[in-house]
Amino acid sequence: MTVLRRVARPMLASMFISGGYGAVRDPARLAPVAEPVTDRVTEMLAPWSPLLPEDPERLVRLNGAVQLGAGLLLALGRAPRLASAALAVTLVPTTLAAHRYWTIEDPEKRAAQRVQFLKNTSLLGGLLIAAADTHGKPSLAYRTRSAASHASAAVAHQAHAAAGTARKHLP
Repeated sequence: MTVLRRVARPMLASMFISGGYGAVRDPARLAPVAEPVTDRVTEMLAPWSPLLPEDPERLVRLNGAVQLGAGLLLALGRAPRLASAALAVTLVPTTLAAHRYWTIEDPEKRAAQRVQFLKNTSLLGGLLIAAADTHGKPSLAYRTRSAASHASAAVAHQAHAAAGTARKHLP
Protein backbone atom coordinates (compact mmCIF):
# COMPACT_ATOMS: atom_id res chain seq x y z
CA MET A 1 0.00 0.00 0.00
CA THR A 2 1.38 3.38 -0.92
CA VAL A 3 1.93 6.07 1.66
CA LEU A 4 -0.87 8.10 0.08
CA ARG A 5 -3.41 5.31 0.55
CA ARG A 6 -2.10 4.54 4.04
CA VAL A 7 -2.76 8.15 5.09
CA ALA A 8 -5.82 9.00 2.99
CA ARG A 9 -7.97 5.99 3.86
CA PRO A 10 -8.07 6.62 7.62
CA MET A 11 -8.72 10.30 6.95
CA LEU A 12 -11.68 9.46 4.71
CA ALA A 13 -12.93 6.82 7.15
CA SER A 14 -12.70 9.00 10.27
CA MET A 15 -16.02 10.76 9.66
CA PHE A 16 -17.82 7.43 9.27
CA ILE A 17 -16.21 5.81 12.30
CA SER A 18 -17.20 8.76 14.47
CA GLY A 19 -20.70 9.16 13.04
CA GLY A 20 -21.34 5.42 12.99
CA TYR A 21 -20.31 5.07 16.61
CA GLY A 22 -22.66 7.90 17.59
CA ALA A 23 -25.55 6.36 15.66
CA VAL A 24 -25.02 2.92 17.20
CA ARG A 25 -24.67 4.34 20.70
CA ASP A 26 -27.61 6.77 20.60
CA PRO A 27 -29.96 6.19 17.67
CA ALA A 28 -32.86 7.90 19.47
CA ARG A 29 -31.15 11.26 19.01
CA LEU A 30 -30.96 10.82 15.23
CA ALA A 31 -34.20 8.92 14.54
CA PRO A 32 -36.55 11.94 14.41
CA VAL A 33 -34.41 13.60 11.74
CA ALA A 34 -34.03 10.34 9.82
CA GLU A 35 -37.70 9.36 9.97
CA PRO A 36 -38.84 10.97 6.68
CA VAL A 37 -36.12 9.06 4.83
CA THR A 38 -36.43 5.81 6.80
CA ASP A 39 -40.16 5.74 6.07
CA ARG A 40 -39.51 6.01 2.33
CA VAL A 41 -36.67 3.49 2.39
CA THR A 42 -38.79 1.00 4.32
CA GLU A 43 -41.69 1.50 1.92
CA MET A 44 -39.48 1.02 -1.16
CA LEU A 45 -37.44 -1.94 0.08
CA ALA A 46 -40.05 -3.86 2.10
CA PRO A 47 -41.13 -6.11 -0.80
CA TRP A 48 -37.52 -7.14 -1.53
CA SER A 49 -36.10 -7.23 1.96
CA PRO A 50 -38.50 -8.53 4.60
CA LEU A 51 -35.67 -8.66 7.15
CA LEU A 52 -35.14 -4.89 7.01
CA PRO A 53 -36.38 -3.29 10.24
CA GLU A 54 -39.14 -0.71 9.96
CA ASP A 55 -38.42 1.17 13.17
CA PRO A 56 -36.45 4.40 12.47
CA GLU A 57 -34.21 3.88 15.51
CA ARG A 58 -33.25 0.38 14.39
CA LEU A 59 -32.58 1.63 10.85
CA VAL A 60 -30.40 4.44 12.20
CA ARG A 61 -28.52 1.95 14.36
CA LEU A 62 -28.10 -0.44 11.38
CA ASN A 63 -26.84 2.39 9.15
CA GLY A 64 -24.45 3.45 11.92
CA ALA A 65 -23.18 -0.10 12.40
CA VAL A 66 -22.43 -0.39 8.68
CA GLN A 67 -20.65 2.98 8.76
CA LEU A 68 -18.64 2.02 11.83
CA GLY A 69 -17.64 -1.40 10.48
CA ALA A 70 -16.93 -0.28 6.93
CA GLY A 71 -15.11 2.80 8.24
CA LEU A 72 -12.83 0.62 10.34
CA LEU A 73 -12.18 -1.70 7.40
CA LEU A 74 -11.35 1.25 5.15
CA ALA A 75 -9.09 2.84 7.76
CA LEU A 76 -7.20 -0.44 8.18
CA GLY A 77 -6.97 -1.03 4.43
CA ARG A 78 -8.97 -4.28 4.63
CA ALA A 79 -11.36 -4.81 1.70
CA PRO A 80 -11.13 -1.07 0.93
CA ARG A 81 -13.16 -1.20 -2.28
CA LEU A 82 -16.04 -3.05 -0.64
CA ALA A 83 -15.83 -0.84 2.45
CA SER A 84 -15.88 2.32 0.32
CA ALA A 85 -18.88 1.08 -1.64
CA ALA A 86 -20.74 0.23 1.58
CA LEU A 87 -19.98 3.68 2.99
CA ALA A 88 -21.18 5.31 -0.23
CA VAL A 89 -24.48 3.44 0.02
CA THR A 90 -24.99 4.52 3.65
CA LEU A 91 -24.05 8.11 2.94
CA VAL A 92 -26.95 8.73 0.55
CA PRO A 93 -29.81 8.27 3.07
CA THR A 94 -27.75 9.92 5.79
CA THR A 95 -27.30 13.03 3.65
CA LEU A 96 -30.90 13.12 2.48
CA ALA A 97 -32.13 12.85 6.07
CA ALA A 98 -29.76 15.17 7.88
CA HIS A 99 -29.11 17.94 5.36
CA ARG A 100 -32.43 18.75 3.67
CA TYR A 101 -31.44 22.38 3.08
CA TRP A 102 -34.15 22.89 0.48
CA THR A 103 -36.83 22.59 3.20
CA ILE A 104 -35.35 25.28 5.47
CA GLU A 105 -36.70 28.84 5.38
CA ASP A 106 -34.05 30.63 7.50
CA PRO A 107 -31.30 31.77 5.06
CA GLU A 108 -28.45 31.22 7.53
CA LYS A 109 -29.56 27.73 8.53
CA ARG A 110 -30.28 26.91 4.90
CA ALA A 111 -26.76 27.99 3.87
CA ALA A 112 -25.20 25.95 6.70
CA GLN A 113 -27.14 22.84 5.72
CA ARG A 114 -26.26 23.34 2.04
CA VAL A 115 -22.57 23.37 3.00
CA GLN A 116 -23.04 20.12 4.93
CA PHE A 117 -24.95 18.60 1.99
CA LEU A 118 -22.13 19.56 -0.40
CA LYS A 119 -19.53 18.24 2.05
CA ASN A 120 -21.28 14.88 2.06
CA THR A 121 -21.53 14.99 -1.73
CA SER A 122 -17.76 15.53 -1.82
CA LEU A 123 -17.25 12.59 0.55
CA LEU A 124 -19.44 10.49 -1.73
CA GLY A 125 -17.17 11.37 -4.66
CA GLY A 126 -14.10 10.36 -2.66
CA LEU A 127 -15.73 7.08 -1.68
CA LEU A 128 -16.62 6.32 -5.29
CA ILE A 129 -13.01 6.93 -6.31
CA ALA A 130 -11.81 4.69 -3.45
CA ALA A 131 -14.32 1.99 -4.45
CA ALA A 132 -12.90 1.99 -7.99
CA ASP A 133 -9.23 2.10 -6.89
CA THR A 134 -7.47 -1.08 -8.01
CA HIS A 135 -4.03 -0.06 -6.66
CA GLY A 136 -2.71 0.11 -10.19
CA LYS A 137 -3.61 -3.52 -10.80
CA PRO A 138 -5.98 -4.51 -13.59
CA SER A 139 -9.61 -4.66 -12.56
CA LEU A 140 -11.48 -7.93 -12.19
CA ALA A 141 -13.40 -7.19 -15.39
CA TYR A 142 -10.14 -6.66 -17.31
CA ARG A 143 -8.61 -9.84 -15.90
CA THR A 144 -11.75 -11.80 -16.79
CA ARG A 145 -11.76 -10.48 -20.38
CA SER A 146 -8.05 -11.19 -20.68
CA ALA A 147 -8.42 -14.76 -19.37
CA ALA A 148 -11.34 -15.38 -21.73
CA SER A 149 -9.31 -14.04 -24.65
CA HIS A 150 -6.32 -16.24 -23.76
CA ALA A 151 -8.58 -19.28 -23.36
CA SER A 152 -10.23 -18.58 -26.72
CA ALA A 153 -6.84 -18.26 -28.40
CA ALA A 154 -5.64 -21.50 -26.80
CA VAL A 155 -8.76 -23.36 -27.96
CA ALA A 156 -8.34 -21.96 -31.49
CA HIS A 157 -4.68 -23.02 -31.51
CA GLN A 158 -5.55 -26.56 -30.33
CA ALA A 159 -8.35 -26.81 -32.91
CA HIS A 160 -5.96 -25.69 -35.68
CA ALA A 161 -3.34 -28.21 -34.55
CA ALA A 162 -5.94 -31.00 -34.40
CA ALA A 163 -7.15 -30.14 -37.89
CA GLY A 164 -3.57 -30.28 -39.18
CA THR A 165 -3.04 -33.67 -37.56
CA ALA A 166 -6.32 -34.95 -38.99
CA ARG A 167 -5.33 -33.79 -42.51
CA LYS A 168 -2.08 -35.75 -42.29
CA HIS A 169 -3.94 -38.97 -41.51
CA LEU A 170 -6.68 -38.59 -44.12
CA PRO A 171 -6.11 -40.12 -47.58
